[in-house]
Amino acid sequence: MNQVNWTCQTFDQLSKEDLYLILMERVNVFVVEQTCPYPEIDHRDQEALHLMAKEDGTIVAYCRIFQSGRMYEEASIGRVLVTQAGRKKGYGKMLLSKALEKLSELGETRVKIQAQAYLKSFYESFGFKAVSDCYDEDGIPHLDMVKTER
Repeated sequence: MNQVNWTCQTFDQLSKEDLYLILMERVNVFVVEQTCPYPEIDHRDQEALHLMAKEDGTIVAYCRIFQSGRMYEEASIGRVLVTQAGRKKGYGKMLLSKALEKLSELGETRVKIQAQAYLKSFYESFGFKAVSDCYDEDGIPHLDMVKTER
């Protein structure tokens, strides 16, 4: 496995190149792969922390992190993705662990996510619990999940 470089930056800290790569990968995964046309650029990036892993200069994992009160009453993690190049290498688990660690460093104790339903057990393995029934979000089954630190 090649060297993986993890970074967590505010919107203002992102280089133009990194922002471009992030938006490209989000569109590739959420719009193209999942055949889900929706407004990917949502005016939320400016409020988020952007956690990403790069392998040889290519993004292999990414998510947005929001402190409490920004997206929800609780802190949240969203736009969680692992690119095709990064799949089957454990980057999803590393990404979520690092995102939760960052929120813990920021003093956050409750985290809410809108999870794609097929990933329910993945998120449960990190302590998330479903707090909603399954619902349709842009043609994909989702459910709300919350993790509370004890």
